[in-house]
Amino acid sequence: MRRLSVATAVLLVAPHAIAHDDVMLAAGRIFKPIPSATPAVNDNPVTDEKVKLGKMLFFDPRLSASGIISCNTCHNLGTGGVDAGPTSVGHGWKKGARRAPTVYNAVFNVAQFWDGRAPDLKEQAKGPVQATAEMNATPDHVMSTLNSMNVYVAMFKTAFPDSTPPVTFENVAKAIEAFEATLTTPAAPFDQYLNGDGSALNDQQKVGLKLFMEKGCSSCHNGVNIGGQGYFPFGVMEKPDTKLRPTADKGRFAVTRVASDEYVFRVAPLRNVALRAPYFHSGQVWSLKEAVGVMGEVQLGEKLSDKEENDIVAFLNSLTGQLPKIEYPILPTRTNETPPPSLGR
Repeated sequence: MRRLSVATAVLLVAPHAIAHDDVMLAAGRIFKPIPSATPAVNDNPVTDEKVKLGKMLFFDPRLSASGIISCNTCHNLGTGGVDAGPTSVGHGWKKGARRAPTVYNAVFNVAQFWDGRAPDLKEQAKGPVQATAEMNATPDHVMSTLNSMNVYVAMFKTAFPDSTPPVTFENVAKAIEAFEATLTTPAAPFDQYLNGDGSALNDQQKVGLKLFMEKGCSSCHNGVNIGGQGYFPFGVMEKPDTKLRPTADKGRFAVTRVASDEYVFRVAPLRNVALRAPYFHSGQVWSLKEAVGVMGEVQLGEKLSDKEENDIVAFLNSLTGQLPKIEYPILPTRTNETPPPSLGR
């Protein structure tokens, strides 16, 4: 009788006690929860000083030639770390070739960009600044801009005390990388479920998770970021419509020049996927349910039922985590030495 009372008391005190089931155990072998701490990055210790500087650089449009485009323009932290799509609009209203990937949780990806051409966030940060269809600037423009403002010079000295000179293009990239490493979104319902809370997902989401694993979605979309860890052809079982997979964009082939990499792309990470339509590298699908259906057909060779699509979408909604609260920084005031904006080149 006393044992029964103790057991009853434990249940009353811990209504959400860990309750492992077969689906939870299987998920634990395939996926990992987002850690609460900021992850380390290679060859670039993340410090408060770097993060503060990197945040300002992330939001400063004066790094661009036009003075109107910042990192946040295409990776808007208020809209899931992406812009409105389907592809970003850059300098002189030029349209980019691909959908902007999300910056949230990008630190967990094996490489950056859809084709994986940047091995880390530091290298990724250098690309858009110099791309003519994006920020259209040069390292010299960036250095001139930052060195013209004493506040920035002082912040670089503090963030990079062993660097002479402190303001370098490499250090700009390192500071932005440090800030972006903090842009993780832990504590999604799915993370809570992986940590043992069986009530964190509702019944439909559990069914969707089971389908996601059994149908084979998790063979590509796995790990901490539910993707972002490997490269696969877009169209394993069936060639997608050219609207979804433009013929001219051969994906990773442009990086490796290996014939087998034609139309191969880095697997899209699915964290917060419900926040960032449109989908695919072409940005041509605006419904998450439609995207699930497309993936079933072209990647798995299976026509999913309406219910299966709805159940998987329900699971994908459980991947929305707690986005960090971002206070827009007050940027240093330009001086007479700050380069003026240029729209003509």
